Amino acid sequence: MRITAAVSREGRDVPALEEVDLEDPRPDEVLVRIVATGICHTDINAHQGRGLPVPRPIVLGHEGAGVVTAVGAGVTRLTPGDHVVLSGNSCGVCPRCLDARPTYCREAMRVAFGGARLDGSSPVTRSGERVAAMFFGQSSFATYALAPARSAVLLPKDVPLHLMGPLGCGVITGAGSVLEAFRIRPGQSIAVFGTGGVGLAAVMAARLAGARRVVAVDVNRPRLDLAVELGATDAVPGDVGTDEELRRIEPDGFDFAYVTANVPSVYTTATACLGVEGTLGYVAPPAGTWVPDTGFLLAGGRRLQGIIGGSANPHTLIPQLVEYWRAGRFPFDRLIEEFSFTDFAKAWTETASGRVIKAVLRMP
Repeated sequence: MRITAAVSREGRDVPALEEVDLEDPRPDEVLVRIVATGICHTDINAHQGRGLPVPRPIVLGHEGAGVVTAVGAGVTRLTPGDHVVLSGNSCGVCPRCLDARPTYCREAMRVAFGGARLDGSSPVTRSGERVAAMFFGQSSFATYALAPARSAVLLPKDVPLHLMGPLGCGVITGAGSVLEAFRIRPGQSIAVFGTGGVGLAAVMAARLAGARRVVAVDVNRPRLDLAVELGATDAVPGDVGTDEELRRIEPDGFDFAYVTANVPSVYTTATACLGVEGTLGYVAPPAGTWVPDTGFLLAGGRRLQGIIGGSANPHTLIPQLVEYWRAGRFPFDRLIEEFSFTDFAKAWTETASGRVIKAVLRMP
């Protein structure tokens, strides 16, 4: 079928809309009419060639939400007309997948960034030219997307689909890190470094979990104000005096520090603020050289924890977050600014600049 997709090509500052052809679903795949999709900084990094490289040309996008329009052979859990959020892809058969921990799938990097199915094929072409797709198992910067059925999370039909896409990556990463990876308990404390979509989702989740102290740290003052509105007990500017202010707030140190930035100095500050047996969790590696103070970590039983996708099972956590949102306890929609898909370049640029926390593209 002929669809419209934003295609990332070498030499382009921003992916551009093109008409491309999409295959019918194969066994165990679903075809989804995308209603809306979020823009994540991972999309921007992939387009710019930072981090893990992706093949070009490619259709990016991995925060899609939409309506199932067709299913491949063997798909029984979903039917046409179902509303879904598309989450990350996984092999479905490795020990981590079988343990409902798909973010740590042994094939995670290949199925996320390889630009193809596990058999090496891509479902997208343009006038005979192969276009890489299946980015994070979906490539949702398009009017339609193919996805493995196991990565499509069923939603109630009475929730607004155009808001749900970010639950598939940015929101589940932040919330899952707090609720699933840290398993933070009432009365504990956390310092969240970075108040983008992931960090603010972590702030809201920490409030949900009953944390006694939730401290947001950032250089962006309006974002800090929003963090307080969303549940942070304290806001600390990430500039001169940050270490001292964190020690003033929590003299014995924090139970958890959560880093969503990639600045090495932030990692140093986050490590220093930990209390005895505290944990520093991070979702991106430092950009450049960073050497942790291993003596400090060892002396207090502290640890570093890398976290992918919030260490969450999307099929259980996303429905929980939807119910929290419906109850007014997890207002992630406050992070969203909507754009028409035809305004892709504007949405992309304003996300890259940091003006918009979470841009969501609505399809025509």
